[in-house]
Amino acid sequence: MTGTPYQDDRGNKDVSITRPRTHPPPDALMESGPVTAAAKQPFLIGDRMTGGYGMGANIIHGCTVAVDQGQIAVIVGPNGAGKSTAMKAVFGMLNLREGAVRLDGEDITLLTPQDRVAKGMAFVPQTSNIFTSLTVEENLEMGAFLRRDDIGGTMAQVYDLFPILKDKRYQAAGELSGGQRQQVAVGRALMTQPKLLMLDEPTAGVSPIVMDELFDRIIEVARTGISILMVEQNARQALHIADKGYVLVQGRNAYTDTGQALLADPEVRRTFLGG
Repeated sequence: MTGTPYQDDRGNKDVSITRPRTHPPPDALMESGPVTAAAKQPFLIGDRMTGGYGMGANIIHGCTVAVDQGQIAVIVGPNGAGKSTAMKAVFGMLNLREGAVRLDGEDITLLTPQDRVAKGMAFVPQTSNIFTSLTVEENLEMGAFLRRDDIGGTMAQVYDLFPILKDKRYQAAGELSGGQRQQVAVGRALMTQPKLLMLDEPTAGVSPIVMDELFDRIIEVARTGISILMVEQNARQALHIADKGYVLVQGRNAYTDTGQALLADPEVRRTFLGG
């Protein structure tokens, strides 16, 4: 037990939302023989990324973020630190001038965001992340636009994760509260059956109670084996649930460690967490 409610009893409980596993779990790898260098690579890594938007100046400088399968990685830092830019670089929304992005061992640096979705990435932006005029259920159906199989099972799993959405499934998403809209946005992303879920400020503008509920659901998603990469302004709370934390300053890695280690670091606490 960690002593932290968010992290206690972490682990892979259910693989129903994910695609079927194509690799043996870590224990199986250990039992089958020596672990190769390739096997030690993170499931997702944005490796030494440098880039910016269009022809503009670089915003991130040699920035590296990574997450292992079924774990939660959190990017925190002051305003203007390049957190969301690093996330968008991983998703292919800006030009990388140096560095690479690899997913499950495959170099995807040159792929479009659409192609990355087909590879198993899902991205939930901070704003404009739902179709306000569509119902909750129609939003979820839009999330499955690439699929050609029966989506009913996945939709049922999303409703199990977010019961309020089932109650409001025929209501226009634009009529929901801020926290409920975020649930729609996350649920729609899960409809793609992603391997990696990327969340940009998922708790922005919600109450502390709703924030705790969203973090609980994020942990549940990670337990299914989906990797989570998240940018979050509520740094202290986010690091409590993080397996790995990245503190960015001016587009560069300032601190990288486990979430608990960063919370315990006096300099990180003083500079970024308010003491």
